[in-house]
Amino acid sequence: MLGRVLVVVLALGLAGPLLHAADDPRIAELERQVRELRQEVEALKKSGQAGDTTELQRKIDVLTQEIENLKLGEAAPTAKAEEGGKHGLGPAASKVYAVKQGVSIGGYGEFLYQNFDNSLEDGTPSGETDTADLERLVLYTGYKFNDKILFNSEIEYEHATTGEGDEEKGEVSVEFAYLDFLFGKRMGVRTGLVLVPVGFLNELHEPPIFLGTQRPLVETEILPSTWRELGAGVFGETGPLTWRAYVTTSLDSTGFTAENIREGRSGGSQAKAEDFALTGRVDWTPLWTPAGSVLVGASFFTGKTGQGAGFNGGFNLWDLHAEYRWRALQTRALYAQTTIGDVAAINAQNGLAGAESVGEDQYGWYGEVGYDVLATRSSQSLIPFVRYERWNTQDQVPQSPPGFAADPANDRTRTTVGVNWKPIPNVVVKADWNKGENEARTGVDQFNVGLGFLF
Repeated sequence: MLGRVLVVVLALGLAGPLLHAADDPRIAELERQVRELRQEVEALKKSGQAGDTTELQRKIDVLTQEIENLKLGEAAPTAKAEEGGKHGLGPAASKVYAVKQGVSIGGYGEFLYQNFDNSLEDGTPSGETDTADLERLVLYTGYKFNDKILFNSEIEYEHATTGEGDEEKGEVSVEFAYLDFLFGKRMGVRTGLVLVPVGFLNELHEPPIFLGTQRPLVETEILPSTWRELGAGVFGETGPLTWRAYVTTSLDSTGFTAENIREGRSGGSQAKAEDFALTGRVDWTPLWTPAGSVLVGASFFTGKTGQGAGFNGGFNLWDLHAEYRWRALQTRALYAQTTIGDVAAINAQNGLAGAESVGEDQYGWYGEVGYDVLATRSSQSLIPFVRYERWNTQDQVPQSPPGFAADPANDRTRTTVGVNWKPIPNVVVKADWNKGENEARTGVDQFNVGLGFLF
C-alpha cells in the first residue's frame, strides 16, 4: 500500500507548483469574449429577437475554435481534441488535413505501471506480477499531394521491442495506411488499411482524449480495438451528421476463442479475402442544444468469417454510443453486441470443447462520468472520474451438439475510479484503481499509473 501511495504522490503531487504555469492570457481573453457574446445571445432570446443571433453565434464558433487551437498548440491546428479531430480520427492523426501541401508528422505515446493485488476474489493467490511498460509509441506520417488527394498512416511500436513474434511481447504494426480522395471539405473516398469505425476508441485512442490509464475492456474484448482491415469506402458530413461506410476484409474465425475475437482480425497482414464485410457508422451532434454538447451514434460490422473453410460463419456486431459534455462535466455510455453463426463448426475447426466454446452471443456495456475541477480556474485539467463496465463473451454457447458450456469467468465486471491531470492539453498523467470481478470469483484488483502525450 505504501508503494501505491508513493507512486500517486510522484505522479500527481507534481501538479501543485505547476497549476498556474500553463495559464495562457490569450486563452483567458478569448474565453472572456465568448462569455460576453453568449450573454448577448441570451439577452436577445429573452427579448424575443432570437433571429438576430446568427452573426453572434458565428463569432462564438470562431472564437471557440481559436481557443481549442491555442490549447492544442501544433498537435492539430484545426481540430478539437475532445471531439476527435477530423474525418473520424484523433487530433494528432488528423494533422495532415490541416497542412496546405507536403509532409505532416505527429504521434503519441503512453507508459503504464500496473500493481496487482496479491489475491483473487476468492482469496487464493493471484500469481500476478507487477509491470512497468512503454505500451505504445506511435508515429503518424502523412503527405498532402494537393487539395483533393492525401496519404495518411500510423506506425505503432508496442512494448518497447520487436522481433518476438508476439503482440504481448512487442511488435511494429501499421495501424492504418490509406489514401483519401476529397470532394470539397465534407466528403471523400478512403481506400487502404482503414480503422473499422466502431465504438469510441477504435478511431480515437490517443491517450490525452480518453479517461483512465487503460481503454475500457468492453472496447477491447467485445469491440476488438485497435481493429483495422483492408478496404475502401466513403466518409463525410451532412449537417449535424457525420458518417463512414466501408467494404473491408472480414474476420477470420480461426482466431476466435471463448475469451474474445481479437485474433480474428487480419490487421492487413496477408489477410484472407474469401469473405468480405460491410461496416458503417453515423453520429449525430445537434447544432444547438440548451446546455452543453451532445453526441449520439451507432455503428456496425457484418460479414462472413469462414474464409473458405466450408461454412458460413456469419458475424454481426453493432454498438450504440452517446456522449454528453456540459462545462466541467463529461459523460459517456456505450452498449455493444455480437452474434456469431456456425459456432459449432468454428469450435470443431479450432479444436474447442466444453467451456472453451466460442460464444454465439456476446455483449458489453459501460458508463463513465468525469468532472474537471479546474475548469473555471486554470487552463489545466484535473478530472476525477468513475467508470463501470460489464461484458460477457459467452452469453450464449451452442446447445447442439451437446457438451458445450459457458465459463463463468467470462461473465465479467470492472469498476474503475481514477483521475486524469493535464498540465497542458497534449500531456496527461493518470492514476486509477480497478476492481475486477467475474462469476467464477477469479477477478483481480489492480492499481495503475499512466503517462500519455500527443503531438
